[in-house]
Amino acid sequence: MDLLPLFHNLRDRRCVMVGGGEIALRKLRQLIAVGAAIEVIAPEINSSIQKLAREFCLTLVNREFEDADLNGAVLVVAATNDTAVNRRISALAQTKNIPVNVVDSPELCSVIFPSIVDRSPVQIAISSAGTAPVLARMLRTRLESSIPSGYGKLAALAGKYRDLVKRKIADGLSRKAFWEDVFEGDIAELVYAEKLDEAESRIQQKLANPASKKLGEVYLVGGGPGDPDLLTFRALRLMQKADIVLYDRLVSKEVLALVRRDAELVYVGKTAGDHPVTQDNINEKLAEYALQGKRVLRLKGGDPFIFGRGGEEISHLAEYGIPFQVVPGITAASGCASYAGIPLTHRDYAQSVRFITGHLKDNSLDLNWQDLVSPNQTLVFYMGLSGLESICRELIRRGKAAGTPAALIEKGTTANQRVFIGDLKTLPDKVREANAKAPTLIIVGDVVKLHEKLSWFKQ
Repeated sequence: MDLLPLFHNLRDRRCVMVGGGEIALRKLRQLIAVGAAIEVIAPEINSSIQKLAREFCLTLVNREFEDADLNGAVLVVAATNDTAVNRRISALAQTKNIPVNVVDSPELCSVIFPSIVDRSPVQIAISSAGTAPVLARMLRTRLESSIPSGYGKLAALAGKYRDLVKRKIADGLSRKAFWEDVFEGDIAELVYAEKLDEAESRIQQKLANPASKKLGEVYLVGGGPGDPDLLTFRALRLMQKADIVLYDRLVSKEVLALVRRDAELVYVGKTAGDHPVTQDNINEKLAEYALQGKRVLRLKGGDPFIFGRGGEEISHLAEYGIPFQVVPGITAASGCASYAGIPLTHRDYAQSVRFITGHLKDNSLDLNWQDLVSPNQTLVFYMGLSGLESICRELIRRGKAAGTPAALIEKGTTANQRVFIGDLKTLPDKVREANAKAPTLIIVGDVVKLHEKLSWFKQ
């Protein structure tokens, strides 16, 4: 290990910044964030730093650096564009045992500014010892995506109850197990969901009756249209926590592969006319597993609340008092249209968009067709492959022009995506000739004309 990472308390302590340009500005923001008493010394100080000085009461000294400027400083940063001045500041600071950072010159530094993941009071500092700062920033980005923003509030809650837990649970191993359960269980999830009062109540209950039976939780998560890169941070985190996963046929293999490896997988997929697992069965399974104390992931393609029957599932859970949370996903209309280069709305073509299910409970297409043929709107049909001919025929019969542009997107957002472009008259034949398979999405409207110009995703 080349450097020892330390966290310094600089609040209200004098820190000297030598330099008044863009380089100094980057470091100033970090010092301001920790409440340091900052003095900026430079013959010219840019307007951005002057604005910060007014906002945060920085001291500005418009002149060249002098040796006496380091007196009483606990940190000095050299951020000038004069190498000789930077070397002089570094040597002087080190003879006075003052930590010094010379921007972009690691050989002149006694301290390095790391890349920081800030979940105060939890902080993670990443450094390459000044050799590869871009790499450090990339690592920070990866960590940012995997650490919930509520970690700081969770740490604050733990700090509030730390002494009480220590008094209540004398045994060290039992105390460790208690905190692991808090940080990995429903209490943590309540904090992440900003339900802080409920989280406190739950931790108090846990302390009062540590042997009580643990109730599970259900995560209703939208898996998006197929591309795993479109998952939300929260979706990924809960996918890694679940003990058991109930997933449907619209969840792509790539998305399913991101689920915790030792989780039990239960397939509950349904296709048109084939429901081996009914919706009532699924509702009961979710409640049954949660009542056993398991963390249950209900993983759905697209978004749980857009033709996903998520509302029915959580209504059932609510009847049992089972805690749950819902994580939205990118719905097929948004994801597939974007990857096909078809904007759903456009000032020149469509001022509204309708999402329509391609089949109802009895597989009929008893829709309000007259509303669907209104001009200047985009129609998006979910699950409409088997009814494509009927959809196109009914729209034409109700007054939509046979030449109205239409598209069918097969396996949208995935490497196997195919886009079929035609109009209400020609699209069904094109799709049948190509033997398209579900999942598919149908888009009808003038916005389809933009596909050729805006298509960007390589199929």
